[in-house]
Amino acid sequence: MAQKYFLYARKSTEPDDKQAMSIPAQLVELREFARRENLQILSEFVESKSAKTPGREVFGDMMMRLERGEANGIIAWHPDRLARNSIDGGRIIYAVDTSKIVSLRFPTFWFEPTPQGLFMLQVAFGQSKYYSDNLAENTRRGMRQKLRRGEWLTKAPFGYVNNPKTRNIEPDVVKAKIIVRAYDEYATGKYTLVSMAQFLQDLGITTKAGTPLGKASIKRILTNRAYLGFTKHNNEFFPGSFLPIISSAQFEAVQKILAKREHRYKRRQKNDFPFTNLFRCTECSSMFTAQWATGKSGGRYRYYRCTKKKGNCKSGYVREDILLAQIQERIESISLPDRYTGWMLNRVDEWEREETAISGSEMQNLSSKISASEERMEKLVSAYLDNDIPKPIYLKRKDEIMRLLASLNGEKKDFENGKKKWVEPLRAWVLDTKQAMDLGLSDNLHEISDFVRKVGTNPSISSKSMHFRVSPPSERIARLRAKTDARPAFVGVRSELETWEVSFCDLTGNRTPI
Repeated sequence: MAQKYFLYARKSTEPDDKQAMSIPAQLVELREFARRENLQILSEFVESKSAKTPGREVFGDMMMRLERGEANGIIAWHPDRLARNSIDGGRIIYAVDTSKIVSLRFPTFWFEPTPQGLFMLQVAFGQSKYYSDNLAENTRRGMRQKLRRGEWLTKAPFGYVNNPKTRNIEPDVVKAKIIVRAYDEYATGKYTLVSMAQFLQDLGITTKAGTPLGKASIKRILTNRAYLGFTKHNNEFFPGSFLPIISSAQFEAVQKILAKREHRYKRRQKNDFPFTNLFRCTECSSMFTAQWATGKSGGRYRYYRCTKKKGNCKSGYVREDILLAQIQERIESISLPDRYTGWMLNRVDEWEREETAISGSEMQNLSSKISASEERMEKLVSAYLDNDIPKPIYLKRKDEIMRLLASLNGEKKDFENGKKKWVEPLRAWVLDTKQAMDLGLSDNLHEISDFVRKVGTNPSISSKSMHFRVSPPSERIARLRAKTDARPAFVGVRSELETWEVSFCDLTGNRTPI
């Protein structure tokens, strides 16, 4: 039997300059190796993920297809590209033992399916695991050494900048002054978290959308001990060797005000009724609530009933198990199995790549203009804080730059949303049909309830029967299923889907795919 190979190329999530060989280089070398050795490549698998721990999706898909007999060999640059942990390495060795894999070809390593070859393969996998374990230990040792020297370990917090020469952080000329002003102003007690966000907005500190920072972000700034000269690792603080921005007195004054204004609320413990506040009564428009009841046999069960808050209502109660069966039947009617959702997702990926290629240069041009305007804003704020320009001139120029930034960010957002308006909703809809297949047989009531809230509109109960509307594409799926009447075979659905053109205006606004 002719041997068929899967090509597998992998790199870790670290930058390309730290990799032994990038993925494009691996692909070039492996394709040339296959051509030179006259090896038939059936499919290529590319993955950017560490092999230190199990759970790589692409690797798992490749192994599953190998175990099904679609191919009987693998081409890779080196055994360490395939596995750096004992589970994945053992899976490959077992596949060789059971003849699911009859050939492993590496340009840099010799292997044949003999006892000696298997032994050498185990040695190679063991060396790869040792390298990963040793690298992790060296990384931890390096971090401990940096902590002893008082260096900052990650990206500099707001108010500091990373200095690549000293491999530490130092106060930012402009932003450090803003931090000092923020602490001094909040310590007066005149500001709330919301008004402090407005104060910082006046100094140019906003979200990416140009709106004031949220209360959580303001609180993180006002409680960040990095400004005292401390570094943090694994929720533990260490003395830092970088310059502090504020004094201990300033920090403690702010903490006292924050502690005084903090409110603690006790949450009431609620009963576990997953379908409450979900369905509305069609007779009186009140919401359905839930409660426990005891049956004649003494057993307890949950049922749902109309609250009858909007007047007299004759609607009866519905037991939870009966309601669940109705919901699952409805969910199942808008579901599709993996073989169809996989095909749909591949089509969406193709459309996304086409649109990304077109808008790439425009996005790069806009990003350059935005960066230049932000630099002008930073210089303007610095000049104002140093009292180099009067406030009226500062406010006028700041307003001009802010309007320009708003216009540029709006254009950039339009470019981004041009894709998101249809790509992301379409992909989400396909994934919903995939999730519906699983939830149709699930016993996780909270997941089912969340799914109904997500995809359904106007959930209601009438005469003990549940109903909710779904989007037009999902309704089309339900009609297709009813038309084929072939659960779970779906006879004829694939052919109809391939020619199906559904308007996704309600989901995307401007695209009419599949």
